[in-house]
Amino acid sequence: MQAIINGKIILPQKILENHVILFDATIKHVIPRKEFKPKSCCRIFDAHDDYIAPGFINMHIHGCSGFDVMDAQPAALEIMAQSLTSTGVTAFLPTTMTYDFPKIYKALENIRTFMPGKWGARVLGCNLEGPFISQEFKGAQAAKNIIPANFDKIEQYADVIKIITIAPEKFVNDDFFQLCKKNGIVISLGHSGASYEEAMTAIDKGATHITHLFNAMTPFHHRYPGLIGAAFDSNVNCELIADNIHVHPAVQRLVYKTKNSSNIVLVTDSMRACLQKEGVSELGGQKVFVRNKIATLKDGTIAGSILTMDRAVMNFITNTGAPLTEVVSMVTVNPAKELGLYDQIGSISQDKQADMVIFDNNINIKTTFVKGVQTFQK
Repeated sequence: MQAIINGKIILPQKILENHVILFDATIKHVIPRKEFKPKSCCRIFDAHDDYIAPGFINMHIHGCSGFDVMDAQPAALEIMAQSLTSTGVTAFLPTTMTYDFPKIYKALENIRTFMPGKWGARVLGCNLEGPFISQEFKGAQAAKNIIPANFDKIEQYADVIKIITIAPEKFVNDDFFQLCKKNGIVISLGHSGASYEEAMTAIDKGATHITHLFNAMTPFHHRYPGLIGAAFDSNVNCELIADNIHVHPAVQRLVYKTKNSSNIVLVTDSMRACLQKEGVSELGGQKVFVRNKIATLKDGTIAGSILTMDRAVMNFITNTGAPLTEVVSMVTVNPAKELGLYDQIGSISQDKQADMVIFDNNINIKTTFVKGVQTFQK
């Protein structure tokens, strides 16, 4: 048995002080400090009055530390899983790009093989971003590989895919929605020029998520609200890349005021240049230039980010003034619930997996635990 003492424990609705977390691979108990018996533990971690939160869950990440999901190599996911723990991430969805299907299948096969994991952040499955998107709003995706939505193309990896992005204005038949729902795949709307009506129809059919709200979609207009209007006028979960580049701080405040905080999910959408020096990098087979913390294609199109989850949390708190408990829930409770994993991860609760992170007032990560194993210490 292990214990964490002298920490401020972040729960979904409050911050608990003067308590001790007892854990091994799972959380055994959270008890008052006065009831704690040090001799009952083989190792005691002192949080030194810092915060203890559930491990962060990144639902949308293409790469970091010089590696990309589309490299389709075990080493890529291994390095990503190890390095992400330094940013507080204990679980993530490796996210693919719009490539030809042979390359996508290699990436999916690699993810399937790696999912059991041995060290570092746990791979929960795949986020399939494309190829079922809009040519007009492809962003940094490769136009030549974009095709209409077809479940037959992904059926053999339905056990691996957890989220899939579609452009609802393109031909998507009802069977696609039904088959995704049957296989527990979250349908996300994005890379799209959908009208408000087209987006709301897709939401009525079962779409529950928006891929990086505001980016790669039509701007909000008071006469043509589009996909953004549908996101605001429904209870879908909205991704936000809170790097202050993809979404202006003022707009982050508007989203926080407009959406229920339980429907906001902070993501990084980071690429291989994340946690690396600035310079020339790559995304989706295209050359990317990273300067002043901004990643762009040669033509200036924003291409992913170099954001880390700890900075996303700090940025959103700074920009909105939202309570720490709410913002932490945007990277723990909310993604865990949407993925149907809240009975296992997403909060510091008895019998849940001991995925935890310790950080200071500025969200600087001090220690990370995955399944009770200390995977990072500053």
